[in-house]
Amino acid sequence: MRAKQTQFITDDKGNKLSAVLPIKQYEQLLAELEEVEDIKLYDAVKKRNEPIISFDTYLKQRAKK
Repeated sequence: MRAKQTQFITDDKGNKLSAVLPIKQYEQLLAELEEVEDIKLYDAVKKRNEPIISFDTYLKQRAKK
């Protein structure tokens, strides 16, 4: 990701208010954020230390409900 392509919108005093970046860079940021969220969710589920079941077993149990 190249920060050089990022442009900033500033106020009259030069304070940065917003960033304008290429769509590819924006999409990459979103993809990385989604990956981090997935890792956090995985870690949270793993901490619960629940017994491991197969996906087929899960689907059968879910269908019964």
